[in-house]
Order: sequence, then structure tokens, then C-alpha cells
Amino acid sequence: LQISGYLNLLANTVDNFTHGLAVAASFLVSRKVGFLTTMAILLHEIPHEVGDFAILLRAGFDRWSAAKMQLYTALGGILGACFAICAQSPKGAGETVAWILPFTSGGFLYIALVNVVPDLLEEKNPWNSVQQILLLCTGITVMVLLSLT
Repeated sequence: LQISGYLNLLANTVDNFTHGLAVAASFLVSRKVGFLTTMAILLHEIPHEVGDFAILLRAGFDRWSAAKMQLYTALGGILGACFAICAQSPKGAGETVAWILPFTSGGFLYIALVNVVPDLLEEKNPWNSVQQILLLCTGITVMVLLSLT
């Protein structure tokens, strides 16, 4: 088995931990924020987990082992949620959310900027760049509309 598979599992566990933090902290704010955060993370995770599964197969894991290891990394999300709940201040959820949500949001922004923006800058076809920017603006608009309801 290649080291890239194990590194991917470690990165996926940390990623899932931050997702668990975000979901639990969002539910501490309100049910609406919690459900919106959960849906956003699910939409992010589905293609992410498929890609991680392919990385594990390429690293030498068989299908059953790769699926089992992916399930183990999901426990990082449960640990993150438990950590967020246990870190809740006796004064209320406001102090907990005051550091967890900015921390996880910053992580998501960092990943987007490091992984997505360089690809956008390397795009040779201007029409593809316009489409990607329009889809990015559409995503931002959907987030704003959901926050208003």
C-alpha cells in the first residue's frame, strides 16, 4: 500500500472532524443554521468521498478495505461534533460558536482558495472561466437567499 493512501485517510479524518465541529456548532446557533450547514457539508462530501475512495483504490487498497477505512474516517466527524458539544460554555452556546464557526469557515475558505482559484487562473478557455464565475456567483446568491429565509 502506498503512503498516499494513508495520508489521504489522515487528511480525510481531519476534514471530517472540522465538519463535525461545524455541524454541532451550527445546531447550537439554531435548527435552521444547523440544517443548512448539514446540507452544505453533505453536498460537499458526496463527491469528496467518491474521490477519496478512488485515491485509496489507486494506493492499493481493495474495495472492501477502502470502504471500511472511509467509514473509520467518518468517526472523525462524530468526534468533532462531540468536541463542539463538550466545549460548550456554561454561559451559553454563544461563546462556543464564537470560535468554532470562524475556525471551520476559515478552513473551508482556505481549501477553496488553495484548490479552486489556481485552477480557475490556469483555465485557457474564456467561456469556461465565465461559466465557473457565474456558478460561483449563483452559489453565493443561493447562500444569501437561504440566510434571509
